Amino acid sequence: MSDFKLLNFVSQMYLTQILAGLQSTLCSGRVEIYQKNSWGTVCDDGWDLNDAEVVCRQLKCGTALNAPHSAHFGRGTGPIWLNGVSCSGSENSLTECQHRGFGTQNCTHQKDAGVICSGENYSGSSRKILINVSNPTAPGHNCIVETYHSNSWGTVCDDGWDLNDAEVVCRQLDCGTALNATQSAHFGEGTGEIWLDDVSCSGSESSLTECQHRGFGKHNCTHQNDHTLADNPLPRLAGLQSNRCSGRVEIYQRKRWGTVCDDGWDLNDAQVVCGQLECGIALNATQSAHFGEGSGPIWLDDVSCSGSERSLTECQHRGFVTHDCTHSKDAGVICSNFNIKKV
Repeated sequence: MSDFKLLNFVSQMYLTQILAGLQSTLCSGRVEIYQKNSWGTVCDDGWDLNDAEVVCRQLKCGTALNAPHSAHFGRGTGPIWLNGVSCSGSENSLTECQHRGFGTQNCTHQKDAGVICSGENYSGSSRKILINVSNPTAPGHNCIVETYHSNSWGTVCDDGWDLNDAEVVCRQLDCGTALNATQSAHFGEGTGEIWLDDVSCSGSESSLTECQHRGFGKHNCTHQNDHTLADNPLPRLAGLQSNRCSGRVEIYQRKRWGTVCDDGWDLNDAQVVCGQLECGIALNATQSAHFGEGSGPIWLDDVSCSGSERSLTECQHRGFVTHDCTHSKDAGVICSNFNIKKV
């Protein structure tokens, strides 16, 4: 009962992929991905260790040891989202790999693909259980946060819980900046162990387990004290004639959407946005408010990405709101999957 899907929170979670099925564990199981408001499986045609490596790395489960075929972990249900997956092994998610297209397949669930990962590098990780994922790119996702220790997930007590603590979780989950750190199980009580209490972070730590705390399992709390947080979303693409995968780039910081100045804006920068939005390859890095002028703050200027970063905020830049621009220089992107409708 340790893998993500068997925790009965699947309807409340918003993850790129999970491992499920018979005898599955946190780092081994049938691969399932989330698309179009539904979990589905991956066909094993061409499924190999390079493909499995992408899944293991994304789940922080170490190295791929095996790429099982033929529904090794049991048959899934629902759609078969991917077939003919071909990864180099360096991609950030399966959707960045070559494949036939979502829902394009000639498979049955007898051919559901799986992974067996080494399982290293997971203790101390955090996960979020989203309360509302009807619009995953809307600002202020509300989350119950749990941490993994001794082969089980557990919650964190809210004694002393503040924005510095929430900031560590948001950064670890690549969720941007913490907007709020609510207390008293504001979004519902968790179950299982209460692993941490009296957490005190500076905000710069890599995980909650690096912060000061009482020790694992040492607390004076009940699940009524489970902490939650609200985090900022993916970037959005807006403006004239924009769609899901092309438009003016806007990011969410400090409870406000704002734009990016086009000084130095190039395809490497655009690739980070396209990759984060699962929109394929950057075809153009538009400048001079190609999609119309935005409004509000100009959050970033002189952005310089290598193209491998997970978000624009990981790239070099001047600092938030430090710029010499007007909205006539708002940056945009055109990604290869520009015709995919937002779901």
